[in-house]
Amino acid sequence: MKEEIRLEKDRKIKGIISIILSAAGFAGMAFFVKLSGDVPTMQKAMFRNCVAALIAFVMMRQQGLHYSVPKELRIPLLLRCCFGTLGILCNFWSITYLKLGDASILQKMAPFFAIVMSIFILGEKPNKMAIVSVLLALLGAAFVVKPGQGIVGLPALVALFGGFSAGTAYTFVRKVGLGGVKGPVVVFSFSMFSVLALLPFFLLQYKPMTAQQTIFLILAGCSAAVGQIFVTKAYAYAPAKEISVFDYSQVLFAAVLGFVVFGEIPDVYSFVGYALIFGTALWKWKKA
Repeated sequence: MKEEIRLEKDRKIKGIISIILSAAGFAGMAFFVKLSGDVPTMQKAMFRNCVAALIAFVMMRQQGLHYSVPKELRIPLLLRCCFGTLGILCNFWSITYLKLGDASILQKMAPFFAIVMSIFILGEKPNKMAIVSVLLALLGAAFVVKPGQGIVGLPALVALFGGFSAGTAYTFVRKVGLGGVKGPVVVFSFSMFSVLALLPFFLLQYKPMTAQQTIFLILAGCSAAVGQIFVTKAYAYAPAKEISVFDYSQVLFAAVLGFVVFGEIPDVYSFVGYALIFGTALWKWKKA
């Protein structure tokens, strides 16, 4: 009995460490995307998705997986790819104009939007706690977005829509996962769809890059791969209800990088929004 408790504790610790490393990876992705400067958004997304597709392909080969998707799950998988691509484009575009911390916290609205979209996609009925958490998170997002500020508020609204798109994509991931489609197959499908969908825009808008910009985008792709690998490991070690709140450490990493490198200091409204969203996530985690 004591051995089982010890093993469970070890798995939970490994899960927490993995989710924090994943958060650091995704914060690094946003950081390097911002450092790459005035490269077109489509070009940035192509680098990220090409690396992700390669990683997913290698994982499929290692696990002996063949690309196979049941007919009834092809439309949900296609919708996952569409919303996932929209989420990345919104995130990458908004990073150019927002403070890293603001962009990250709005992206972290995805789990709350997933609760809403699960009603329509999975037919799940959220309990009162879930409904309250969504309302509190939306209130927090309003403080970060600060609507009514004209063009200043537009990038935040785009980032928030990116969070909605990501949350919808996560819901479709769950749907196809429940149908038996393996994770690497889903990641490979999404990455290849994004590469093919963005290719015409990439070619039309291609802008020659400096060696430094190229390095930054390669590092962004590698950081995203680190995030993807460790988030997969994290949820293999421990259930979401035990470790998901630690994923919000990405906001801390992003805010620190933004302050140290870019001199970004979130205003008081953003801090109130951070507190509401993170506090709601912490409350949900404790109640789970």
